[in-house]
Amino acid sequence: MKKFRFKIKGITYDVEIKSFENNVAEIDVNGTTYKVDVDVEVKKTKTPTLLRKEISRKIGEGKIKKTESTGVTPIKAPLPGSIIKILVNEGDTINKGDNLLIMEAMKMENNVLAEKSGIIRTIKVAVGDTVLQNDVLLEIE
Repeated sequence: MKKFRFKIKGITYDVEIKSFENNVAEIDVNGTTYKVDVDVEVKKTKTPTLLRKEISRKIGEGKIKKTESTGVTPIKAPLPGSIIKILVNEGDTINKGDNLLIMEAMKMENNVLAEKSGIIRTIKVAVGDTVLQNDVLLEIE
């Protein structure tokens, strides 16, 4: 750990502190190991103990409530932008991954793809419309 050189009554001692736990230090003096009790007040930590009340939950509280699916999946705008081209019509049958429309966002053309297979139920936008992020563009049934 730490090494010291002491001179007591003309005699030089090489002292190495090997460990220090609680009030006991293990030291090596000129090759001989000693355990020494150190008279030092051990400081108590000032960290407060956190006390919390136990949480009591009512029956059914904290459970996730499931909503009924209407069978309609909304396709939402991934970014704010403008609709450039709509590639499908209401009533068209599509497959997952088909390109539904093209929108311009951040000076780039972005393809909006189908998240599932189905039939286009409604188209909520028209060419030239400006949309915000998460606006519903169309619905797949």
